[in-house]
Amino acid sequence: MITFGPVPSRRLGQSLGINNIPPKICSYSCVYCQVGRTLNLQIDRSAYYSLERITGDVRTRIEKVQANGGTIDFLTFVSDGEPTLDVNLGREIEMLGQFGFKTAVITNSSLLWNEEVRKELLKADWVSVKMDTVCEETWHKINRPHPRLTLGSILDGIVKFSQQYRGELTTETMLVKDLNDGQDEIEGVARCLTRVKPAKAYLAIPTRPPAEVNIQSPDEAVMNRCYQICNEYLDHVEYLVGYEGNSYTLTGDVEEDILSITAVHPMRKDAVISILNRSNANKAIIQKLIKEDKLIETEYMSKIYYLRKLKKQK
Repeated sequence: MITFGPVPSRRLGQSLGINNIPPKICSYSCVYCQVGRTLNLQIDRSAYYSLERITGDVRTRIEKVQANGGTIDFLTFVSDGEPTLDVNLGREIEMLGQFGFKTAVITNSSLLWNEEVRKELLKADWVSVKMDTVCEETWHKINRPHPRLTLGSILDGIVKFSQQYRGELTTETMLVKDLNDGQDEIEGVARCLTRVKPAKAYLAIPTRPPAEVNIQSPDEAVMNRCYQICNEYLDHVEYLVGYEGNSYTLTGDVEEDILSITAVHPMRKDAVISILNRSNANKAIIQKLIKEDKLIETEYMSKIYYLRKLKKQK
């Protein structure tokens, strides 16, 4: 199946997915990958599906969605492998323009050292690039790259792409407990991202069963620390932790407002109190949400923060 969805995405609204790479062909074999271990580790680009098949599949899916009254916000290249391994990616993006929807590509960044790949991605309206670490040792532990890849050239490629790109560029950092969630690791990523200047920098955690069974998410206090560190360097930092709620204005349901906002970023205690006061709500709501295991209280730099309780893998 080449197309799927549309699926709801906090970043992209209603996203119609395009799986342009057969499973599981990738340049990485990330320990947290929800698709499992990489079966074919490679960095040589190839053609996997014909242009006609991809555009025909997308056309058919669009017609079915529209016939059922559905909406589409983005046509998104998000694969069971690395989408930039598709040598026809640039032409596919161009051909999909006939349907009148914005295009997005979610890439692990591993081929951005390649000038041709960067040129092709310039054609997309929205691009997400991955940066889990800037440390060579950690990179090998967490992303398990193809042996011909070098981290320095990838990071340079990300920066070069960001300087050329005129669409919406976002970044994603997957945080894995005891691998890349330390202060030095996060500061390294944040400093590098100041050169990229993303529209948003997302901090993610494994929310589905990972490739390796011992992989775990950081706890809420560590997530808060990571957020606060990144927030010191970058203008727009958000969590990407599996919740689709994203309320930034009050809706009248104060509990849902607090849970939605804290799923995206931590809230200082004074900000939460302000919402409660504006809503004429009882401050006991906070302790109620904590008792119900929906909210957690933590401290960073002598200030109290509230975060949405993370869903743990079983």
